[in-house]
Amino acid sequence: MFLKLSYHLDNISKYSGYLASVFVVILSLLVAYDAGMRYLFSSGSIALQEIEWHLFDMVFLLGLTYALKHDKHVRVDIFFERYNPDTRAVVQICSMLLLVIPFSLLFLTDALAMTLQSFVQNEVSSDPGGLSHRWVIKGMLVVGFVLLVLQAISEILKAYDRLNNKTLLFKVLVGVALVATLVYLAWFNRMAFWIDPVFLMFALALFLLMLGFQVAFVFAGVALFFALITDEVGLHVLEMLPYRTYGIMGNVTLMAVPLFIFMGLILEKSKMAEGLLLSMGKLFGAVRGGLAISVVLVGAILAASTGIVGASVVMMSLIALPLMLKHNYSPALASGSISASGTLGQLIPPSIVLIILGDQMHLSVGDLFRAAVVPGLLLIGLYILYILVVSYLNKDLAPAIVSDEPYGDIVKDAIKEIIPPLLLIAVVLGSIFAGIASPSESAAIGVLGAVVLALTKKTFSFSMLRYAAIETVKLTAMIFMILIGATAFSLVFGELGGGDMAIDFFTGDMQDKWTFILIAMVVIFILGFFIDFIEIAFVVVPILVPIVALLGIDPIWFAILIAMNLQASFLTPPFGFALFYLKGAAGDKVSTGAIYKGVVPFILLQLMALGIIVMFPNLIYLFGE
Repeated sequence: MFLKLSYHLDNISKYSGYLASVFVVILSLLVAYDAGMRYLFSSGSIALQEIEWHLFDMVFLLGLTYALKHDKHVRVDIFFERYNPDTRAVVQICSMLLLVIPFSLLFLTDALAMTLQSFVQNEVSSDPGGLSHRWVIKGMLVVGFVLLVLQAISEILKAYDRLNNKTLLFKVLVGVALVATLVYLAWFNRMAFWIDPVFLMFALALFLLMLGFQVAFVFAGVALFFALITDEVGLHVLEMLPYRTYGIMGNVTLMAVPLFIFMGLILEKSKMAEGLLLSMGKLFGAVRGGLAISVVLVGAILAASTGIVGASVVMMSLIALPLMLKHNYSPALASGSISASGTLGQLIPPSIVLIILGDQMHLSVGDLFRAAVVPGLLLIGLYILYILVVSYLNKDLAPAIVSDEPYGDIVKDAIKEIIPPLLLIAVVLGSIFAGIASPSESAAIGVLGAVVLALTKKTFSFSMLRYAAIETVKLTAMIFMILIGATAFSLVFGELGGGDMAIDFFTGDMQDKWTFILIAMVVIFILGFFIDFIEIAFVVVPILVPIVALLGIDPIWFAILIAMNLQASFLTPPFGFALFYLKGAAGDKVSTGAIYKGVVPFILLQLMALGIIVMFPNLIYLFGE
């Protein structure tokens, strides 16, 4: 009976996800149409622009339940992947029962009040020509979290059915109940905290993250817990969360996130990377280390066209790694060059990291994109220089490849493969740099360009489009659920005085911006060992923003330092995500030891590039301010 109920609940999530994927396609078309009409015919529509951000809202709100159904809400799986099936099932049940459902129910209560208020007031758009019935889109918050609760119930039922050792679950729940009772008694008797609750918040969040609970729900659940047990905060502080979330829903900058993801996924399936790698491998193969150099250059092109780290690393692992090993390349050098090149999408525009940093630091995404060009080129240059030097010093590390094919034909084939993606990059980034189009408009045009590229390569199909749209829904929902959870966390953190504590520490105890920069970079680098860039951007960066302003630090320069630091965190053993992607795709072709050995020089190169940008901050403005 339980599984039958779970099946029906899963179906609701499935169709919600499918509907959201349709909205992704419509959103891309509408934004591209709106941009074309405005820039070509000076004809715009406020109503159409509001329809666009309404579609964007429905993509991630309907996607929350779909992402949960497919377990796409990211977790730190350092220990989770080693758990036996019963332990995983218990973690899933506890996550749903103790984090997702309580937080969602609280959010629903406040979101429903906000929607009813909008309905009673007959709220309409504040812009002339805008849409009426504003309560409808606010009501989508209620719909999205109702669906999330229903899917959480389904996850509990499925996990319970998988659970062989029911006693284990009983013991864990009894333990949780005992801890909850002790906490309640301490609160009821108004016992003082032995440790500042600000530190306890981070400690509990890190503990739950390490256990393998989903990141977004950890931040949300911890926020709810500390709002309950601290009298100076109280649940009323979270009443503002639906309003904060509604502010996220109307953020046009963040609309670029699903559009760039959609563009990248279409390009991933168009076999563009395969053609680039094979043709450029032949182009540089005659040079010692030539295959590794071609991997770096292809990684840069993929970064500037897709920006999806996991996709880039996996594609190059599947295509380039066997080719490099076949030609007797060092497994370490092959692994290192693929991992490092695949993470260039963290820094090189149109980077999702830069879009999120721009939103969290209240900076122009276009300015950040321009500022990231030189650091990106610097990294590419350092990678290529390193490969050339080590290949020259050790002839057996990366031998040259002799080809019987005429070099002129090789050059022609390479040009044919390189020009289409470069044209797409020029259109997308050029329109942003020139101030012609916003990031979301450029991303929508990029989606159409990616479809055209797929058509020219004869790899386009509706099944490919469906795959890209559905995966976009999952990734977008995951990112925005983390943003909602991080927003709840920051509300409680700020109410506990965490922001003031951080400002006092850096401005009162240090009074030196370089000490602050050093500590901030070290903290972000270390956190990057354990958690994803999205959590760092949403939780840590907002704490640093007011300190950056107080110390008079250039915020664009500081944002680029963070982006470069986060890129390095993708490579740091043993938890770097790029290393997991590579090992997963490569299988037994390379050992974990060889991967770790290979990435160390590239991590040092990234730190060297970071040091150069620290010492010469004006380099980021070579492409204009």
